[in-house]
Amino acid sequence: MAHKREGDGQTALVTGASGGIGLELARCFAKDGYDLILVARSAKKLQMVADTLSRQHRVRASVTACDLGIIGAGKALAESLADHPVDVLVNNAGYGDTGAFATTDPRAQLGMIDLNVRALVELTHIFWPRMLKNGRGGVLNVASTAAFQPGPFMAVYYASKAFVLSFSEALWEEARGTGVHVSCLCPGATESEFHSRAGTDKVRLLRMGQMSAAKVARLGYRAFQADRRVKITGLRNAVMAWSVPFSPRSIVLRLVRYLEGA
Repeated sequence: MAHKREGDGQTALVTGASGGIGLELARCFAKDGYDLILVARSAKKLQMVADTLSRQHRVRASVTACDLGIIGAGKALAESLADHPVDVLVNNAGYGDTGAFATTDPRAQLGMIDLNVRALVELTHIFWPRMLKNGRGGVLNVASTAAFQPGPFMAVYYASKAFVLSFSEALWEEARGTGVHVSCLCPGATESEFHSRAGTDKVRLLRMGQMSAAKVARLGYRAFQADRRVKITGLRNAVMAWSVPFSPRSIVLRLVRYLEGA
């Protein structure tokens, strides 16, 4: 008799699944038997990921290529999946943008809010009621250690992740006792394409070391299965994040400014 896996009979929707943490989270769910719905902008990359995970882990994996940063994209995605119930939602899609606020492209700043915040809330609101009704599944939101303090020269990105953390913790409390899990994954510097897109690939913070996307994903997946409210990856990251409330705000701001510099 075949061994029953945790996710057998369930489906996980993973956004930003074409690479980095999103891809590795999809791998974790597939390994545990979850069928997958993979979402990102690149159809070609997604299909390669889907084919590989489906073959390796004997799960069904479908792909939907779309830009969730576009207003209405979340609703359109959900409508296209009307015949594919979603048990677990992994909100990983997001990006950062660095630079003095006065000189940044307003489209990039507003687009960050649309993707990192609005799309995450939209998708969660769509799939949340069914999770509560079934008393299983849940939401895994990917934030960052940036969520724990303001970020000079990445002001909107840090603020967007603070929203994700606060939103996730509130939902965790709302879901307590229902069987629905909510976790907020807060990685520090991670080996991925994020930094090259955000323009942070030369900052001092990265010289302190980076964790692999695979390890970040494994820690986040385990935290979700355990219904752990917040998971900060790495002891050093955890100590730094939890020490923020006890540190003078002026010092925190200067430290972040220094670490985000080249």
